[in-house]
Amino acid sequence: MLHPPTGPVVPWHGVIGAYVAAILAIAIGLVVTQERRRRLFGGRRRSWFEGFLCASPWLTGFLVFGAGPIVFSMIISFCKYDILTPAQFIGAGNYVNLIGRHYDNVTKEMTANDPLFWKGLANTAFMIIGVPLGIVAGLALALLLDTQVRGLHVYRTIYYLPAIVPAVASFLLWLWIFSPSTGLLNQALRVIGVSDPPNWLQDPSWSKPALIIMGLWGVGGGMIIWLAGLKDIPESLYEAAAIDGANRLQRFLHVTLPLLSPYILFNMIMGLIHVFQIFESAFIMTDGGPADSTRFYAFKLFMEAFRYLNMGTASAMAWILFAVVLLITLFQLWLSKKWVHYGRD
Repeated sequence: MLHPPTGPVVPWHGVIGAYVAAILAIAIGLVVTQERRRRLFGGRRRSWFEGFLCASPWLTGFLVFGAGPIVFSMIISFCKYDILTPAQFIGAGNYVNLIGRHYDNVTKEMTANDPLFWKGLANTAFMIIGVPLGIVAGLALALLLDTQVRGLHVYRTIYYLPAIVPAVASFLLWLWIFSPSTGLLNQALRVIGVSDPPNWLQDPSWSKPALIIMGLWGVGGGMIIWLAGLKDIPESLYEAAAIDGANRLQRFLHVTLPLLSPYILFNMIMGLIHVFQIFESAFIMTDGGPADSTRFYAFKLFMEAFRYLNMGTASAMAWILFAVVLLITLFQLWLSKKWVHYGRD
C-alpha cells in the first residue's frame, strides 16, 4: 500500500510487566486456594507444594516459550510489525486487509482486499477431499491386514514404512513420479492406453489432485489406528450377527462401522486439522504454483511472515486459522452425538 496504516508504538515493557503480574496473581491465587483447602480438610503436609515444585520446569517452559509467544502473537495481530521497526498498534487493520472488500473503480465492483487470502483458503478447502479418501483407504488397508495370513507382520511393516519416510525424501520421490515425460505414473498411463496423460504438478487443474494422490501414499500411519479399533471389536458380536443371518457386508455395516465410529471421528478431526496445515509439499514441490493453484493457507501465512516480513498480517492469519479450526472441530464434536457410538452405548 502507498499509505500504510500507522499508530502508537506498543509499550512492550508494560505488556511484559502485565503478563508477569498476571502470572504472579494466578500463582498467589493457587497458593491461597490450596492453603484454604488444607485447613478446611485437614492435613499437616503441604503436598500441593511438592506437586507444583515437580511441575515447575514444565510450567516455566510453557509460560516462557508457550503462553508468552501466544500472547505476543495476539498483540502483534493488531499491529504493523516487520521485525526491523518497532511494532505500531493499528487495531483491526490486519484483519480488515485480509477478509475485507473494497469498491474497485476500474472493474466497478466489490473486490477482495487480499485476493490471495481467499485463494489460499479455497485451495485449502479443496484439499479436504483427501480426508475421506484417506479414511477409506486406511480402513480398507487395515481390513486387509486384519486377517490370519502368514507373514502378516512383514506386510504391516511394509505398508507402514511410507509414513516414516522423511518428508523431503518422499517429496523428491513424488516429483519424479509426477514428471510429465519420464515419471512412473505417466509411463504407466501410456501403457494402458492414455495418449495424453496429465502434466500433474505443472497443470493448475491437476496440481491439487496430485498432492491428494501423494497423500494417500502415507495412509499406513492411520492404518495402525484402524487396526487397533478392529482388534477392540469383540468376536462375539460377529458371531451373534452371523447366527442372525447377516452376511459379511451386513456385519461390516451394522457391527464394524458403528463400533469404529469413534476412530472415524478422531481421523476426521485430525485429518481436517492437517489439511489446514499443508505447507511442506507446496513449498518444496510447487512453490505455490502453477498459477497459485497450490498456494495454500499455511503457505501464504509463511510467505507473509518470513518472505515479506508482515508479522502482523501473519499473526492475524494464524488467529483466523485458529478460529476456523476451532469452529470446525466443535461442530464435528456436536454432530458426533448423532452418529458416534461408544462401547458403553
